[in-house]
Amino acid sequence: MSYPPIHITFLGTGTSSGVPMVACDCVVCRSKDPKDQRLRSSILVATPETTLVVDTGPDFRTQLLRSSVKKLDAVLLTHSHKDHIAGLDEVRAFNYFQQKPMELFATEATLDRVKMEFDYAFSERRIAGVPSIQLNYIDEQTVFETGGLKIEPIPVWHMRMPVLGFRFGSFTYITDANRIDEASKEKIRGSAILVLNALRHEPHISHFTLKEAIALADELEIPQVYFTHISHQMGLHQEIEATLPPGRNLAFDGQTITL
Repeated sequence: MSYPPIHITFLGTGTSSGVPMVACDCVVCRSKDPKDQRLRSSILVATPETTLVVDTGPDFRTQLLRSSVKKLDAVLLTHSHKDHIAGLDEVRAFNYFQQKPMELFATEATLDRVKMEFDYAFSERRIAGVPSIQLNYIDEQTVFETGGLKIEPIPVWHMRMPVLGFRFGSFTYITDANRIDEASKEKIRGSAILVLNALRHEPHISHFTLKEAIALADELEIPQVYFTHISHQMGLHQEIEATLPPGRNLAFDGQTITL
């Protein structure tokens, strides 16, 4: 499968509360290091032909402005939790400037939730100013294409909730997971770069810990792994980064990767 050059930008690398967390006075939340300031997890994926985002959390407007995103062709959703969909309304700006609906790709369960959360966007009575969204149902086992870019869904588990990761050529992005079945591991193998959630050091019911994420990366023999969906409980970016083995790094907001 041939792939065009892909440019990845981490729009956000934080967990559902973001970092700093509201009302928290811990050392991480008081840190002045920009790498300790994490908006909710999302990435921008750009090729010469298309630009898309994976997830539109509550910080989506801020992320778009901060990264000067002027063009957006599609949105991919991993699942329907608020920290991954709450900013979807912001596609209105692209509707206006690009004069077309925003293409949205997700599973049937996720799109059903989107239609409930943003019911005004799908009403038969169209109101001026509401987002225009074209729903595209995707199957978790079937490769799909948008803007000339082939995308492979990677089913993972967020406790008992099905979540999708996505593979773009040799780049795989997985967030909000604490278990990955063998069939999905095979879809990840061979990636040059894997982005994987690592919430904190202590066990959690629905997210990988840093230790678990490192072990999975080693099991799959991925040469370069970036950890995302990070909480303030992880610790200071600079201190944790110094403890990680080669090829294992904490991602940070604004970081870019080119494949």
